[in-house]
Amino acid sequence: METKQDRDSSQLSERDATAIEAAVLRRLLEHFDQRKDVQNIELMILAGFCRNCLSKWFVEAARERGVEIDLEQARERIYGMPYGEWKDRYQQPASPEQLERLEAAEKRQTSP
Repeated sequence: METKQDRDSSQLSERDATAIEAAVLRRLLEHFDQRKDVQNIELMILAGFCRNCLSKWFVEAARERGVEIDLEQARERIYGMPYGEWKDRYQQPASPEQLERLEAAEKRQTSP
């Protein structure tokens, strides 16, 4: 049975859907910018992606649309500053425990 929510979302134009998706990405990036204390390794452990993944996806999406952008340019968009600067200012060394948890998480993602 179709609900009102199903009808409303299915009536979105492609243009509106794209604009909403873009707004959601901008909000996610703002959230990451406000939460620089959240380390990429923790994102990888818990969610299977991090800021670097978003940067790579940005490059892929651009290329799919015929736009050339290099990884460093994409990282600057995602991190809000040059990647090296962000690493120097905010990235903490991974602890042995984090590295173990990351390895376990990666095994879970690749196992059948």
